[in-house]
Amino acid sequence: MQTIIGTDIQEAASFLERDEVVAIPTETVYGLAGNALHDIAVAKIYAAKNRPAFNPLIIHVSGIDQITKYAELDEISAKLASAFMPGPLTLLLPKKTTVPDITTAGSSKVAIRVPNHSLTQELLRSISFPLAAPSANPSGYISPTMATHVYQGLHGKIPYILDGGPTTIGVESTIAEVGTDHILLHRTGGIDELQLEAISGLPVRIPQDEAIPETPGQLKSHYAPHTPLLRGEVDRLIQAHANKKIAVISFSKMYAGKNITSYPLSTNGSLPEAANQLFATLRKIDALAFDIILAEYFPTEGIGAAINDRIGRAQAEYRR
Repeated sequence: MQTIIGTDIQEAASFLERDEVVAIPTETVYGLAGNALHDIAVAKIYAAKNRPAFNPLIIHVSGIDQITKYAELDEISAKLASAFMPGPLTLLLPKKTTVPDITTAGSSKVAIRVPNHSLTQELLRSISFPLAAPSANPSGYISPTMATHVYQGLHGKIPYILDGGPTTIGVESTIAEVGTDHILLHRTGGIDELQLEAISGLPVRIPQDEAIPETPGQLKSHYAPHTPLLRGEVDRLIQAHANKKIAVISFSKMYAGKNITSYPLSTNGSLPEAANQLFATLRKIDALAFDIILAEYFPTEGIGAAINDRIGRAQAEYRR
């Protein structure tokens, strides 16, 4: 199969209407999209990514008014949607029967969001169905933040990549679920705990890991480069791996030494910039034949929590 990179929304829509899958840009990462209501299209998403069938997908819709077609929307979830959509928030809600079980991996809940990208918004408005769209990369590998990243991982497996330029946030959306007296934060992302608490008036809790996830992005080993990655006190780790060719991912600090290449994600100390650069930097390092990647812990405020989460899941591949 030939894979085309282009900006033709109608061509992308034509593929989707024929139950093919295409890559689409969002503000977070690129997604691998198919008709969320057709089993055959969703099955093609799982096949192209080699994604485990128990790992559910996020549904993307054009606006908040579309959510109630596919899910039950409570009052507090509606407040969160109004505050943060379009944007990097996904809500986990009770699903309606319009959503097939394959899309939610058998769960009675559905993850749904409104992406904040003009090209994908135009695409969603041009079709009559929502799009199921996990990240557009082989399952478990680093999420794509540019069309070329998608091509590197999925060329020959999908017919079309809708090129919307580099993503603006660079890590996946926050996934939240409203409980009786709290918010469950299933995945950290572009919306942080304090923002959720401020709008909902409820405390945020982190659910315990489950063997069978109800939401995407919950596998302990995920977003992982091929190069082994370790996180901790970098100076100590450098000494422990002194005989290796080392890449160091840091917030803003430069590390120097024999066989060390430093990759600060934001030289001016901006966490949003660091988040935006994380996946692209991991991909760059992965292409340069380093023996090991060493990474710092990042500040935990704001989107820093999402950066730490993604690095931790990347490290998990080598700690099993």
